[in-house]
Amino acid sequence: MARKILGIPEAASLLSRSPDTLRWWRKRNEGPPSFKIGRRVVYFEDELLTWVEQQRRESLPPGAA
Repeated sequence: MARKILGIPEAASLLSRSPDTLRWWRKRNEGPPSFKIGRRVVYFEDELLTWVEQQRRESLPPGAA
């Protein structure tokens, strides 16, 4: 199965953030994992969703499911 690759605008839309926010996170080595294809920064969709789930788990109080 092929993994879906998203550019910055698509990834930002999926995360409900601005493309500038994703660029800022990348500059600071924060945010979801990304990589380059040539000069274009891209994201694997499944890694974005995994990152969102990690953020959700980290924001829950201790002992919450």
